[in-house]
Amino acid sequence: MTRQTTALALAALLALATPAAAQKGHDPGVTDTEIKIGNTSPYSGPASSYGTVARTLSAYFKMINDQGGIKGRKINFISLDDAYSPPKTVEQVRRLVESDEVFLLFAPIGTATNLAIHKYVNDRKIPHLFVSSGHSKWDDPKNFPWTMGWWPSYYVEGTIFGRYVLENIADPKVAALTQNDDAGREYIAGFKHALGERAKSIMVAEVSYLSTDPTVDSQVVRLASSGANVFLNGGTPKYVAQAIRKAREVGWKPVQIVGSTSSSVKSSLEPAGLENSIGIITAQYLKDPTDPQWVNDPEVNEWRAFMDKYFPEGSKIEYLNAYAYAVGSSLVHVLKQAGGDLTRENVMRQASNMKDVQIPLLLPGVRLNTSATDFSPIKQMQLARFNGKAWELFGSLIGAQQ
Repeated sequence: MTRQTTALALAALLALATPAAAQKGHDPGVTDTEIKIGNTSPYSGPASSYGTVARTLSAYFKMINDQGGIKGRKINFISLDDAYSPPKTVEQVRRLVESDEVFLLFAPIGTATNLAIHKYVNDRKIPHLFVSSGHSKWDDPKNFPWTMGWWPSYYVEGTIFGRYVLENIADPKVAALTQNDDAGREYIAGFKHALGERAKSIMVAEVSYLSTDPTVDSQVVRLASSGANVFLNGGTPKYVAQAIRKAREVGWKPVQIVGSTSSSVKSSLEPAGLENSIGIITAQYLKDPTDPQWVNDPEVNEWRAFMDKYFPEGSKIEYLNAYAYAVGSSLVHVLKQAGGDLTRENVMRQASNMKDVQIPLLLPGVRLNTSATDFSPIKQMQLARFNGKAWELFGSLIGAQQ
């Protein structure tokens, strides 16, 4: 009788334990009703124009929650200001991970800021997903398996610009302005790689600035005196705008190229003066909301409707707001693909197994593709030229190897 009673009791315990075990498909930061997502963004400081990305993401996740969330779970998006300061980023990410216990970090902004937390989040095995920076270190699954980028590589973008200069500018002489950090160095490295052996003769001037500098006026004056006929204007929107305006003030009229991260009409070109920005070249992978060819595009109209309802104070000519919508859609895709297995390991598995995934607002032909050895989802861009009112695409999609 004792053995029989013990066996029955054990069977009862197993019956109670089985449903709990079956429901265990999630990690800290996930409950039956919620998914905690962490983010850092420069709401203040020298790159505060990027703060609109997180504001749009907050609105986007509210829309997703209104639609029922992710399989019934609502997204709790916790975004903290790091002022574009790496020490502050470390402080805020520790808070998100250790106090708020977020499930993952999503789209934190900046190269230096993300490098500051790179090792920490990987040591803690926290998904550091779709980083808002184009640094090549986000594509290193062997050494940093918990970090993945999204924005196309700055190095690849630099090579695209370098090839354009070689193929389209007679006797090119290039002057470059970049931020004195890893992002700036990657742009220059890719640009010089495309120039090959001619880089030494083509690059006639290179100067950098610090994110704490009040202006880049003196740097632009130095570059203008170099006699360059091409200006590679790299940096964050504030300084890109200053450089465009100063170049015009001193009468310097080179072919000007700006990086995609600072190509926003709202954040960069309007402050610089639209008339001063005519002819500037950039590279795109998203449908820019200023481009008239997308005026009746269903995806762009869907985005505009979202902005009207969930972020009416946000600008509908802001490229960064379109970016936020697209990268937010990418995370939702991954979370839905994870199904009931909302573990950090499975989220990274799903993120690294995207095959020709189509996300709203990507240019025609651009798809998300990743694998266990490839953490760079977007690999193609297309050149665009500003006509004084809007960006206009030209040429065809270009990848790193073309």
